[in-house]
Amino acid sequence: MNNMNKSLLLPAALLASGLALAQEQGRVISTTPMIQQVTVPRQVCTTEQVTVQQPKSGAGALMGAIAGGAMGNAVGGGNGKAAATMLGLIGGAVVGDSIEGSPQMQTQNVQRCRMQNFYENRTVAYHVTYEFAGKQYSVQMPYDPGPTIQLQITPMVTHSPAAPGAGMIYPQR
Repeated sequence: MNNMNKSLLLPAALLASGLALAQEQGRVISTTPMIQQVTVPRQVCTTEQVTVQQPKSGAGALMGAIAGGAMGNAVGGGNGKAAATMLGLIGGAVVGDSIEGSPQMQTQNVQRCRMQNFYENRTVAYHVTYEFAGKQYSVQMPYDPGPTIQLQITPMVTHSPAAPGAGMIYPQR
């Protein structure tokens, strides 16, 4: 027998036996939120100013090598011409690089991010105290029921004739 058929049989059996489910309301006396502290990771970013030196462009060394090679080529002759050209290239590159000088220092904004844990208080349930028929009851609920709470009164069927009409009161969810 499937669960749906079983769930239909109990109310049908209660009705057939003369017992019925009653819908009532209880008066809420107090509602206390149950708080739990939870960890929430968040990304935290900061911006820092960093001073960096830009790389040389290489234009000074290139121009110096061209000028030095041309001068070395003009000076030498024969086999010495190749050696003079090479010396001119190297010497011109060194002189051109030093003439170009060091680039300026530059300030840049750099963003650095990291994960950081924060703690938050969150309501996870409510402890509800309510009154019904002159008696107080307590229940834990996932929501705040407001000023009243819906109750479902279910009569208990006992095998003892000494306890006729005894019943249980349950908050309806």
